[in-house]
Amino acid sequence: MATLYVENVPDALYEALRARARQHRKSIAAEVLSLLSENIPTTEELKRRRQFLKQLARFRAQGASTKGVLHRTEEVLREDHQR
Repeated sequence: MATLYVENVPDALYEALRARARQHRKSIAAEVLSLLSENIPTTEELKRRRQFLKQLARFRAQGASTKGVLHRTEEVLREDHQR
């Protein structure tokens, strides 16, 4: 596993990071790793996203598959209240 050293972190940014780590009950290092993993996609994550977008495009290309009549929300709610 790699080690990362960061120099010249502005004081205000460091204090914000420290406060965030304290809020999440983590060390500063653990909070930095959490932020990196949330915001920097790995190669595998990018691959999953591309696959998802392809599936979404295929789904959209199929068009709407609704059968029957679509009702307005108000009509459905009115019918439900009448039951």
